[in-house]
Amino acid sequence: MSSFSSGGIKPDIVVIGSGVGGGGVAYQLASTGARVLILERGDFLPKEAQNRDAEAVFVQNRYRTKEEWQHDNGKRFRPGHYHFVGGHTKFYGTAMFRFRESDFEEARFEDGISPAWPISYRDLEPYYAQAEELFGVRGQAGIDPTEPPRSGPYPHPAIPHEPVIARMAAGLAKQGLKPFHMPSAVDFGDGGKCERCGTCDAFPCFIGAKGDAETSLLNPILNLPNVALQTNTKVLRLITDKEGKKITSIEVDHNGKREFIEAPLFVLSAGAINSALILLRSRSEQNPNGVANRSGVVGRYLMNHHLTGLIGVLPFSLNETHFPKTISVNDYYYGLPGDPTARGNVQMLGKIQGAMIRSIHKRFPVPIANMIGKHTVDWLIMSEDLPKAESQARFSKEGEIEIAYHPGGWSGHDRFVKAMRQKIRKLGFPMVMRHSFGIEAPSHQCGTVRMGNDPESSALNSFCQAHDHPNLYVVDGGFFPSSAGLNPALTIAAQALRVGAHLKEKWQQGLLDAQL
Repeated sequence: MSSFSSGGIKPDIVVIGSGVGGGGVAYQLASTGARVLILERGDFLPKEAQNRDAEAVFVQNRYRTKEEWQHDNGKRFRPGHYHFVGGHTKFYGTAMFRFRESDFEEARFEDGISPAWPISYRDLEPYYAQAEELFGVRGQAGIDPTEPPRSGPYPHPAIPHEPVIARMAAGLAKQGLKPFHMPSAVDFGDGGKCERCGTCDAFPCFIGAKGDAETSLLNPILNLPNVALQTNTKVLRLITDKEGKKITSIEVDHNGKREFIEAPLFVLSAGAINSALILLRSRSEQNPNGVANRSGVVGRYLMNHHLTGLIGVLPFSLNETHFPKTISVNDYYYGLPGDPTARGNVQMLGKIQGAMIRSIHKRFPVPIANMIGKHTVDWLIMSEDLPKAESQARFSKEGEIEIAYHPGGWSGHDRFVKAMRQKIRKLGFPMVMRHSFGIEAPSHQCGTVRMGNDPESSALNSFCQAHDHPNLYVVDGGFFPSSAGLNPALTIAAQALRVGAHLKEKWQQGLLDAQL
């Protein structure tokens, strides 16, 4: 911790959350000289042998939060949430996609609307480029048929396919598709750290080769005298002034002790679900529905993508691939022929192991699960989840965290999965198994504190500033008005860098205090 924090000097800016949202804002503000205090609910993720142990990660859930939530039917579950410095990017699959230009525009589906954003792709493009540079993204431009305009090439060349994956790419090309190298944040290549250990997607990286928020955003700034990181600090609520407008302080649980932290500016980046819960928990006489919730949207419009795994079985050959996430397909991102709402992205899953199978099918015998894992090629089919007001993160009457998840656009996703299953079968798989991922693993959570131009239907403006609270910004997947059909990490990072640059400019011009 830096001297300003340990010396009891009040920070200028408090960033709540050390993931890609909070990290991106903090990275931009670090160069201003402003005193930036980053709060993290958890601690540093330990580097230990279990980082690479599928049994520890998936069966024992060694790193997953012990907190329990409940569905709106009362059924309890332990969510796939991870509280560590760097947030969920410590476990993500390194996919770093830019959203397409049309993802920022309104689109109509058979059972709902994907609303327009208050910003365009052009607003984010320079920050997409900056984020790709910071995270060390590897890719190849010019092949993906849906690729938006770029101001420059990828910072690093694409990760090459291993033999089995190269065969899959060739087979897809023979079917008339245009597979391309998935943009990935991995320190791979000459002099790179990556060892192709086979434990990347959904595992923490034991050697620090994954471009996560800690490695890419925090480590470069934590040695600065004006930046401090305080771990094991759970934010309980935001406290406003007597008028209910300005956030004056926050109440936290720091190592089991209740404390209050004051600052002129607060950036909430605890993740879409937890940020919404903090805002709802902050209700007061002046803000009876919670902070930043005059519109009533906070906690609502929860999205998580439709995610289906297709497991192709090769009974007579082994798949010895270590890093399979090098293929992606966007040929049907705008719909199947004659079926425009059956659409999405195709990419590889990390290599399935027996322990992963047993974490879902708990009665599977260990030898059989291990054998199946050696003979599979594993795919992820992703489609846009439509925002619905009744889909929300909230508190039950008893004060329990309750998730009422009612996704939109499922029927179109189901048709898309069936079509892709047929194409994958043609690659030589006599059997293709199917598994859907639900809200119990909210890795793509978004939409709960949506931004927009109208304060009556959104919580934030286009710079993620709360309409009702001038010194509060919410910067994580919660600001998404729609989910698009691609992994959210790079878009969160780009908007965080954009918001950070906006605040940096105001600070340097001496306008930030006047604004507050």
